[in-house]
Amino acid sequence: MGHDKMIPIVVGVTGHRAIREQDYAAITSAVKAELRKLQKRCPNSQIMMLTSLAEGGDLLCAETANELGIPLVAVLPVEKEVYELDFSEKAKKQLGYHCERAESVFVAPDSETVPESGASRDFRFRQAGIYVATHCHVLLALWDGSPGTKAACGTAEAVSFALNGSFSPGSGIAMRSEDNVAVIHVFTPRGERTEKEAGAVAVLGNQEAVETILARTDDFNRKATEAETGTKSRLPEAAQNDQCLARLERISAIAGRLSFQYAKQYRKVLGLLAVSSTLLTFAFLLYDVEQILWMILVCGCMLAAAVFCSRYAVRSKSHEKYIEYRALAECLRVQTYLRYAGSRVQASGLLSWTQQEETAWVMAALFALEIGDVPKEKHDILACWVEGQREYHKQAGKRSHRDVAISERIVRIALILSITLYCAAVVFELVWGGLVKPTAASITDAETYRNILKLSLGTISAITLFVANYYGKQSLPRVLSDHKKMEKFYTKMTAQLLQKGQSEELLAVLAREELIENGNWSSYQRDNKPDVNF
Repeated sequence: MGHDKMIPIVVGVTGHRAIREQDYAAITSAVKAELRKLQKRCPNSQIMMLTSLAEGGDLLCAETANELGIPLVAVLPVEKEVYELDFSEKAKKQLGYHCERAESVFVAPDSETVPESGASRDFRFRQAGIYVATHCHVLLALWDGSPGTKAACGTAEAVSFALNGSFSPGSGIAMRSEDNVAVIHVFTPRGERTEKEAGAVAVLGNQEAVETILARTDDFNRKATEAETGTKSRLPEAAQNDQCLARLERISAIAGRLSFQYAKQYRKVLGLLAVSSTLLTFAFLLYDVEQILWMILVCGCMLAAAVFCSRYAVRSKSHEKYIEYRALAECLRVQTYLRYAGSRVQASGLLSWTQQEETAWVMAALFALEIGDVPKEKHDILACWVEGQREYHKQAGKRSHRDVAISERIVRIALILSITLYCAAVVFELVWGGLVKPTAASITDAETYRNILKLSLGTISAITLFVANYYGKQSLPRVLSDHKKMEKFYTKMTAQLLQKGQSEELLAVLAREELIENGNWSSYQRDNKPDVNF
């Protein structure tokens, strides 16, 4: 699909079949203007058109896309040889031309359950309309705005599929809605009398939400073009023959690498905030207890450093991008394994409601990158997916256990030292400090020893503050718990696959649990924003 390191910005098309001759130029001009706006809005992305190439509005948009150098993918309701029987000679030639230039041509898979009476022509056209409406970022609707009059798939139904999810998926619920798809309505008259001029444009849906999706997708693509692509494939070499599979794995790897880069930035900011807050506490102790007056300047410097780090974290969005790029990488990895297994299950349909709301652009990316014919081959995924993930969580659990142990050891040592110093302070005040009068003994420079105890206790408090600001922000016990649970899960799934064999049901369970685990991780990590905490 063009730029193989990018998420394509997908423009779906639906439209009337019969466009009045006098309106053709105005509608073409409006479509061209909207496509150019999208190109300008997303300069780092490849715009791609998803269309059924139906006579009328679909072919008009395909011709316009060709003029602007926009590639297309053709998702047909039936095989081309059957489909073209309804076309005029001129339209049949256009269909053939665009199928030749298309990056991919395939028959729409069934999004709904096939009726007991079989897949009628109307049913097949409906599935194509659902596919286009649910796999795009923006839907171009060449439409007069009138409500639909049939149960198959007119333009009104396709618009409703996108904005309202008004169809019945074979499993789960319809994910797309007005909050994550925009419909660009290009007014296309049918009759002689019209209240508006042909080519008038209106945007339907939550335009602000869709703008955010487009902006974040384009930002990812900008970074993806700069990212290194060299990485060892998770799949056997034979899998590289599937271009869709190779693209999924490549972009998943890029997203993972970018997430790792932002994770390093995020942890660096956490460390700097923890150090600055600790040093601020210690400097203030020296100023207050030892009356070292210039330490007040050190306090100011540390405070300024903490504020700078906090503002840098906000501007760089390192925390947000660390989480979202990790979510994208994990979702695409799951879809990669599903396709390699030959499954028709799509990861986008398994996302939780929370994931849809928190990372709508990731869901839209999944739909865009899932576009393509159903997988032709089935492969065993026990070794590369299940065993691979079990080993990953086993090793990651060990690393998390080590980090938890370090954190707990520091806190435990600090607690022991705090108790010891407190007891020493009590003994000092009882014997020499005057807590009990008359004092049991006298000592010279009692105030000096008292200050040493104060500084020691304050230092322990500063160390505890460092642990809270650095290790505490990483939710280490929760991460460790998740790794242990997922290691057990994959052990269980290994047994299930060996006992029952690889089925769509087990593959869906595998994919769903991985996506849920990543969704849970994303949710509690969002609470760990780097901030100034003294």
